[in-house]
Amino acid sequence: MSGPPFLVSPLLNVPGLSHGFFSRAGGVSSGEFASLNAGPGSSDNTDDVAENRLRCATALSAASPALLTAYQVHSADVLAIEAPWKDDPPKVDGLVTATPGLAIGVLAADCMPWLFAAPEARIIAAAHGGWRGALAGILENTIEAMERLGAERDNIRAAVGPCLRQPNFEVSLDLVEPFLDKYPNANIFFAAGQSSDKRQLDLAGFGAWRLRESGVSQIDDLDICTLAEPDRYFSYRATIRRRESHYGRNLSAILIR
Repeated sequence: MSGPPFLVSPLLNVPGLSHGFFSRAGGVSSGEFASLNAGPGSSDNTDDVAENRLRCATALSAASPALLTAYQVHSADVLAIEAPWKDDPPKVDGLVTATPGLAIGVLAADCMPWLFAAPEARIIAAAHGGWRGALAGILENTIEAMERLGAERDNIRAAVGPCLRQPNFEVSLDLVEPFLDKYPNANIFFAAGQSSDKRQLDLAGFGAWRLRESGVSQIDDLDICTLAEPDRYFSYRATIRRRESHYGRNLSAILIR
């Protein structure tokens, strides 16, 4: 049996690392979760989710079942880890490690999945960024956590996978205000909406800008919209449009070999 398909970023496709941005194909889940739902927090069958995650870990050559994803809470909190946790997953939105064979990842269904690597220092990270976490500083905090382990900003590489993109990311005007309050020039990431009380947010562009402002210049974007391809990727907004009750999560993960 071949493993589930995944996309790679040329920027992170370097010796000594393995990474993948997985779609919803290649798993065992059924119904609204078909088929590679990797989210333990969903209402999917737990055995199916475990099998899906095992398939992803195997595809990345992880020391199965050492594929770790946090209990994501749209925060700016990042945790450095050396081994799998023994209890419930921590409530953070970024993971950093220098431990070989330990796959770390993020789950998303419209939010940004960012993967990071400092190949020379052999340090990796994964961060989940919705608009709240991005505005709160999840990406900046991830870079700082990598630095504390020995990475240098000039050598950090970052790639963002499938997420909700500006043409489909319509928001209300009250969401614009907190962005402009913190970053007055962030207005460039908001385009006109379909009505005067709406705007379209370029969240991936905002995230890349925050990384560049933080001194990270090596950035890749797979430029895929989850809502534009709901049969290929899990999308929360697509679930709402379809009036479905549940949705799965896409996995993006990275490890040091």
